[in-house]
Amino acid sequence: MTAQTERSLVLVKPDGFSRGLTGEVLRRIEAKGYTLVALDVLTPTRDMLAEHYAEHEGKPFYEPLVDFMSSGNVAAVVIEGHRCIEGFRALAGATDPTAALPGTIRGDLGRDWGRKVQENIVHGSDSPESAAREIAIWFPKL
Repeated sequence: MTAQTERSLVLVKPDGFSRGLTGEVLRRIEAKGYTLVALDVLTPTRDMLAEHYAEHEGKPFYEPLVDFMSSGNVAAVVIEGHRCIEGFRALAGATDPTAALPGTIRGDLGRDWGRKVQENIVHGSDSPESAAREIAIWFPKL
């Protein structure tokens, strides 16, 4: 990795994984020109999710979010490329899939299901610091 490249954690959440959208998400990441560095399919533990979402603990959406994220398989991916954090977040689209623009992952593939927590297909790190922290949680050997 050079000074101009960065890494980000991308998660295909249980809703995206169960709908068979992992391949489409990975296709879009690779089509954008980012490199897949690591990939794992797992059902996250509550302990892992507590560490990942520590800054949200105590908020009203925390428990429904942890319940949702531990409800099934997740595809965890480390991507690499110049400005890939910003680039993937643009590719993912707005957090609310109803407001996400067409052409984005959430705009094309997501919708509001009317549940307690927003099921929006993917997660992407929001800064180099959070990417490093999140990658260490999901891929401790990297």
